[in-house]
Amino acid sequence: MSEMSAQYARIAVASGRRGVGRLRRGVWLGLALLTVPLAFSEERITRDARIGLIRGLMREIAVSKVPLPRGRKGIRVDPQGKIDQANADTELRNNGMAIKPGMPVEITKITFKSDEIVFEINGGGKKGKKWYQRIQVGVGGATQPIAPETPVLAYGSWITLIFPGKVPELTVPQVKQALASILDFERHSPTVLYSPSVPPEIKEAIKKHQVIVGMDRDAVLSSKGPPERKVREVRDGVEQEDWIYGLPPHVLFVTFDGDKVVAVRQY
Repeated sequence: MSEMSAQYARIAVASGRRGVGRLRRGVWLGLALLTVPLAFSEERITRDARIGLIRGLMREIAVSKVPLPRGRKGIRVDPQGKIDQANADTELRNNGMAIKPGMPVEITKITFKSDEIVFEINGGGKKGKKWYQRIQVGVGGATQPIAPETPVLAYGSWITLIFPGKVPELTVPQVKQALASILDFERHSPTVLYSPSVPPEIKEAIKKHQVIVGMDRDAVLSSKGPPERKVREVRDGVEQEDWIYGLPPHVLFVTFDGDKVVAVRQY
């Protein structure tokens, strides 16, 4: 072997050793990466990603793991799922509790801001008066509203997912993981089945995914999930709400008077 050939051989062997070293380092690096959480993309969220999150999370049903406060601020959480507990305690102390732990909740609105995503839960804060409830009639100095004020049957809340910079590209599973310390999206059995206050016939109907008269909204959500449509009408002077499931020719109408089911019609 010539001196030149020997030199090339030594370079090849050295390169092979470095290649093996790089391969080993690559294997150890890969194993190390498996032990750390998957990081969010640093790219700013796109319109398509926002649409994907709205489609995947709007009307999603979960179970609250922690008490959610009333008011417009709600609970704040970072992408690693760490709750701003001091803020949550202040909101609960100042505004009271809207949703107890273990209660089914629904994401009813999603708002994207520069560095945060705001999730409206169960319709958000306390609803204001309807326009006709502000009208008063009377004779002399005595007046009264033409329509009585209906009591608030349930309160909603808010969850704000806060990022250190711009909101990055996100998938639905990543958002659910970030909210996992607050909401349980993997409920396999409705929580109302474990409540001693729920009558046996309602528990049985929930197990069979049926709706019967006397159920409340939580029981219907646990049994059938969110409806395809909701329609409010005033019947005989009483405002009622229909939850509509399915499409023609097989449609289920569930009528609520307040928080209770008063009629179930299957077509």
